[in-house]
Amino acid sequence: VMSAMRLALREQPPERLILSVINPPSLAGVGEREIAELDVGTSRIGVRLGDCFTITAGTLDEIRIEGGSSRLDNLGLGLAEGTIRLEGDAGQRLGFGMSGGEIHVSGSVGPYVGSGATGGLMTIGGDADDHAGGAVHGAKGGLCGGTIVIRGRAGARVGDRMRSGLIIAEQTGPYAGSRMIAGTIVAGTVGDYPGYAMRRGTLLVREHGLPVPSFVETGVHRLVFVRILERAVRLFAPHLAELAREDLYRRAGDLATLGKGELLAPHQ
Repeated sequence: VMSAMRLALREQPPERLILSVINPPSLAGVGEREIAELDVGTSRIGVRLGDCFTITAGTLDEIRIEGGSSRLDNLGLGLAEGTIRLEGDAGQRLGFGMSGGEIHVSGSVGPYVGSGATGGLMTIGGDADDHAGGAVHGAKGGLCGGTIVIRGRAGARVGDRMRSGLIIAEQTGPYAGSRMIAGTIVAGTVGDYPGYAMRRGTLLVREHGLPVPSFVETGVHRLVFVRILERAVRLFAPHLAELAREDLYRRAGDLATLGKGELLAPHQ
């Protein structure tokens, strides 16, 4: 059986690299030499993939990258099928606009992971910078489908303007779910002002910081939707799935906008 295609990072890249070329359809039928010649630089230096990586040809069902860097941008851009595994860190816009397949990163990632994705699965072993699953500047929406799992801490504005999909994070900064249009965020702890200006969607959290003043308290609930959500969350974070079994205190908002969103947390 043919093994996975491998790229081993030889040294820290001299500049930010655009790794959107590492995509099964674009590499199909291309030899090692041609792959090594692919342009991945962002300056006039003219950096090629082979300048930074040792490339070993293999099956494209799975692509393995050994050694990471915060300078590796746009990995998995538009991914539709197959699996990319990265041992190490990644830069910004990981999985940007992906529609299927899987991306697994053992380390931490830069901002805008999963922005504009419509499907697929992304798992981050470490932390994620600001705007995980959030909209890039000028975009109408952030995450539009699929699942992002962040094992560590995510920064501010997780799921900003997300339209659908699921984000699971151990911990997040302030403004989680800001301007959410729809979708679901499940987290252990979120910072201040979760759900700021959200229109629809659900935030299910163990603990949160200061609530947005324009949310209204609606009492303690046991919601059918949450029991269905539990099954999806249990696949990736069994300890967070336990939240669904508790009596949940519900705040509705943000009433400064459409106000059909909700913040759910265990009743203290």
